[in-house]
This record gives sequence, structure tokens and C-alpha cells, in this order.
Amino acid sequence: MSVKTESPREEKSKLHPRNKHRGRYNFKELIETLPALKPFVSQNEYKDYSIDFFNPNAVKSLNKALLLRYYNLKEWKIPKGFLCSPVPGRADYIHYLADLLAENNESKIPRGIDVKCIDIGVGANCIYPILGHQEYGWSFVGVDIEQASLNSAENILNANPTIKGAIELRLQPNSKDIFRGAIQENEKFTLSICNPPFHTSAEAAASATKRKLKNLKSKGAETLNFGGQHNELWCEGGEISFLKNMIRQSKHHADNVVWFTSLVSKKENVRPLKVLLKKLGATSVKAISMGQGTKTSRILAWTFQSI
Repeated sequence: MSVKTESPREEKSKLHPRNKHRGRYNFKELIETLPALKPFVSQNEYKDYSIDFFNPNAVKSLNKALLLRYYNLKEWKIPKGFLCSPVPGRADYIHYLADLLAENNESKIPRGIDVKCIDIGVGANCIYPILGHQEYGWSFVGVDIEQASLNSAENILNANPTIKGAIELRLQPNSKDIFRGAIQENEKFTLSICNPPFHTSAEAAASATKRKLKNLKSKGAETLNFGGQHNELWCEGGEISFLKNMIRQSKHHADNVVWFTSLVSKKENVRPLKVLLKKLGATSVKAISMGQGTKTSRILAWTFQSI
């Protein structure tokens, strides 16, 4: 298959201005970086080169190629069935957090390992620590309740010595705790990061996938193209329950973390979360909108400290 040097550039204007993926994917460069991507690339109905985004193996290969090409990794792979978070959207989260920190730093983005972040639910992919360190040099503690996820993340770090020293992994022994047991006594973090499970059950997650496939008129199998284990996709009470629990627990670690943050997929969840934060005495609360294609998401950020 012959692949053009590059399709005409169409800026994905909703992505953050510093996001490396605002333009169309340069599949020639990506295939040069990762030849295993080539079988998944073909011309779509618009005569553009692309992949089948409903094929989990294609999505995983694209993610790997992006990480190797743009984030200086030597290797990246995750076990079958684990969440394969799309790189452009996850990079947006990191860039918006950098802007948040710049607001109280004379408009300058703080860089280097002194910016210490804790990733709640680091997952098998270790995506936020990778992006945060490679873009801004931040250091990370990645926490997860699944040892299998941590084993995968550890394999990624071992394969990339240049980032291993900046990222520490910890097991959360109690699935009901979010910060307790993960944050050590008197430990200080600049940021906490989280991509919470947003479905209420396995059935709800499957139903959402079917709706998505139907809406996009896909003829592929009814599978989650980005994968995901149960704790990555759903929890009792769904996103709103998880985030209310996180907010309540964050109050007990107000001195350990400057900015607590989380993705919020459902717009209607923002208001009740803000009400709870006000009740608990948060000194500042921000809802930061992010746009990725036709989807709009948001980051909720809060602090109990004087900023």
C-alpha cells in the first residue's frame, strides 16, 4: 500500500492549542515509526487515509505509533482488554492543567520534577504520567486498585528508562479509598488527576457502546474499541457517585494536594459537584471545557488551599 506523505491539514480546532495532534494524522510518518500500523491504514469513503476506529487492534496500534513518534517512547503495549485511552484527548487534559498552574505562576507553566502529580487510576496504559512527564517534565505517582494494571504500567516504564525515574507506581489496597493509603503522611502534590469510571454497571457500559455504534452506523462487532476493565468503565452509582466520594475524601487531604482535578463526562454532573464543594469549603472551583471532535468533556478542578 502506498500512503501519501500527508493528507491536507484540517486543524482540529477544539483541541488545545499546544496539542500535537490538532492536524490530521501523518500516516506515512506514523508507519515509518511503527510498521505494524500499516495493515490497519486504508482510504476511507472520503479518500483520506485513516484506520477503522471500531477495531481495537487498529486503535491500539495508532496510539502506540503516536506515543513512539511524538513522545519519545521506545516501547508501549498493554494487555488485551485493558483501556486504551486515545492520546489526543488525554494530552488535552495535561495541557489544560498546565494552564491552570500557570494562572498562579505569573502566566508561566511550571516545569520539571518539582511539579508532583498523583494519577488516581493510572491504568495499564500509564498514559497521563507519560504525557505529563514528556511534555512538561513533571513527576508522577500512579495509583491503581488492580495489580495487573500496575504490572503493565511497570513493564512500560522498564522499557523506557528515560521516564522510569520520574514515575512511581503504588497499589491502592482498599477499593473504597481514593487518597488514603495512596498518599503518604506529609506528602505534597501539586495536582491530582483522574479519569473516573462513568457507567453505573457493565450492562450500562455495553448499552452505551451499542448506541455509539448504531449512531455512527458501524457494521463492526459490538465491542468497546478502546477496551476497558470493569473498574475502568463502571462503578456502583456511576460517575456522579464516584466523584462525590472523591470530593468528600479530598477534604481530608486538603494539605497534601494543591489542585484536585478529574474529568467529568456528563455536563449535568458539574452543578451538584460544585454545590458539594462549596458546602465542604473549597476555596476555588473551576470547570474547564474541552472539545474533541463532536464530543465535549470537561475538567473539574478544586482546591481547599489559599491560591
